[in-house]
Amino acid sequence: LSLKFGDIGNLKGLVIRFLLTTSYYQLSVQNWFSLHRLQLLYNHSVLATFNVTRIYAPSSYSFHCEHVSSLQRYDALLIPSSANDVSKLWEVTFIGFQIQGFNIQEGHFAYAKDCASFFSPAILMGLVMSLILLLVLAYALHMLIHLKSLDRHYECKASPAYFAQMKDNDIGDEKEPLRSSGNESYELRNQQFCKIYI
Repeated sequence: LSLKFGDIGNLKGLVIRFLLTTSYYQLSVQNWFSLHRLQLLYNHSVLATFNVTRIYAPSSYSFHCEHVSSLQRYDALLIPSSANDVSKLWEVTFIGFQIQGFNIQEGHFAYAKDCASFFSPAILMGLVMSLILLLVLAYALHMLIHLKSLDRHYECKASPAYFAQMKDNDIGDEKEPLRSSGNESYELRNQQFCKIYI
């Protein structure tokens, strides 16, 4: 696949060439295409060559990536073909890159396989935070299940209370004299006390 840009500034007859291949994989039972190499041509001669990594998709799909670049900050999917090649002097970055080499219908891209990995750092942090919240919730439910209820019951018992000698103006029918050596005491028959157990 060749993109011909013509003359751009000092570059005369600039062409960007993508070398695509297709292969059949029995595991997925379908054909996949992959981009193996990218070449920059100037005046019909190869100026720079980059090996390409991780750009592949089923042949009925397209491949999409926000950044395809030779720079490390964009994950460097384009790698200079050799250490002595002039391509290491070039910095190539495609923004909003999408490619489909085969099975193109009506001039439109098919459904895109994105380059974003499932286990990106943001997704991993979300999974870790979800796991922590689930552990806290499980601990809280465990504590609630094993929480002992406060059983409150009142136990009232009729028991005599003893007081010192009472005055004559107190109610006479609620007291009865007790015989004992020394001071005279009275027992209140209707007096009750309650014990509260928690």
